[in-house]
Amino acid sequence: MAGVAEEVSSSATSSPLLSFMSISPTALGSAYSPWLRDLKSEERGLFLIHLLLNCTNHVAAGNIDQANAFLEHISLLASPEGDTMQRIASYFTEALARRLLRSWPGLYRAINPASADASFSGTAAARRLFLDTCPFLRLSYLVSNQAILEAMDGEKVVHVVDLGGSDPAQYLALLQSLAGRPEGPPHLRISVVGEHKDLLFNTGSVLSKEAEKLDIPFQFNAVVSNLESLNVDILRVKTGEALAINSTLQLHSLLASPDDAAAASGKPFSFRSGINEHLEKDQCSESSSSPFNFTASAKLESFLTSLWGLLPKVMVVTEQESNHNGSNLNDRFMEALNFYAAMFDCLESTMPRQSPERTAMEKMLFGEEIKNIISCEGWERKERHEKLERWALRLEMAGFGRVPLSYYGLMQARRMLQGFGGEGYRVKGENGCFLFCWQDRPLFSVSAWNFRRFD
Repeated sequence: MAGVAEEVSSSATSSPLLSFMSISPTALGSAYSPWLRDLKSEERGLFLIHLLLNCTNHVAAGNIDQANAFLEHISLLASPEGDTMQRIASYFTEALARRLLRSWPGLYRAINPASADASFSGTAAARRLFLDTCPFLRLSYLVSNQAILEAMDGEKVVHVVDLGGSDPAQYLALLQSLAGRPEGPPHLRISVVGEHKDLLFNTGSVLSKEAEKLDIPFQFNAVVSNLESLNVDILRVKTGEALAINSTLQLHSLLASPDDAAAASGKPFSFRSGINEHLEKDQCSESSSSPFNFTASAKLESFLTSLWGLLPKVMVVTEQESNHNGSNLNDRFMEALNFYAAMFDCLESTMPRQSPERTAMEKMLFGEEIKNIISCEGWERKERHEKLERWALRLEMAGFGRVPLSYYGLMQARRMLQGFGGEGYRVKGENGCFLFCWQDRPLFSVSAWNFRRFD
């Protein structure tokens, strides 16, 4: 959202809107509703951020009446079918409202009945749309496959474990690459972990047919389990197999912990003129992103230790590149606003605003993530994304050693982006890892690791 940010920032100091920034929504009253609706796009974006930041401050402090007043005025400006800032605001507003409603569990459950199957089907469809629309997941598949191929060079028996995939697209490409090896394909076994048996069996069927067509000795192992309950023994890793582990947007869910919801409140934000300070502020400050400033996760540590015990030749990890794992709601809100502003800006450049596919993707994928980040605490908060430097420290502490991704993999990724045709997407290398960016903002990271013996 850098372009929008620059336009808003340049007009902020001269806009008459600033005279209203110090006026509370209660003081504005309903008489100003027409004035709010007639704001220009730049002014509306700036004012929305002002309202959202102050609303978050009141939500974190438990000031329900004040938060409600801000939500009322945000609703006049936000829209899931509007410009980028309006769309973002609509989902953050819903997340803040849900957080308030959680103070009344009976009311919250009454208007939010559980529907896991519907939620999963919607999320699966949204993920497919995201795969087809934006290049990030395809880049992850490409780079992960290349790292696996390089690690498995010359191996005759290969076992690939996927920690949460149900889409056969990545492994169809891997099968084709293995079939083209000069020494011939290895005996390949792929184990895929997932909660939905039908999807796993469909993936197995698709991959088995492709392996037969390519004359690759192949076995598929469907592991019906969520990641939290996974016992690595069920993966049936055998002596003599060269093991590769792949995790795409999965490990962060294991960071969930029974943290105290009261810890989410913190010192309030003060609104500063100029959107750049909010949407483009440095994400590498010591207080928010230092790799040494994170909470230990017994669940994740135990899981990584169990994976280390399988002696993988390579483990490839793709994760969102943002800090959404803090206990302070205000900090988490700002991190999420930065991250999803860039994600929504990607879609703004790719799909028309009226597109029902875009609306569905934003609602079922990004909207659900935003709600989880903002409105949930404790075990319910699964979207605990962290930046690469923290993942590197966690993996190194678990006994893994970094495997630099190859220059050839970087060139492949950049060629894919050229073929994709969308301007604004970038791939850059950093300390042997890759960052997938929108403009200059990293959104996803890919890193590779292997078993390392402790000294």
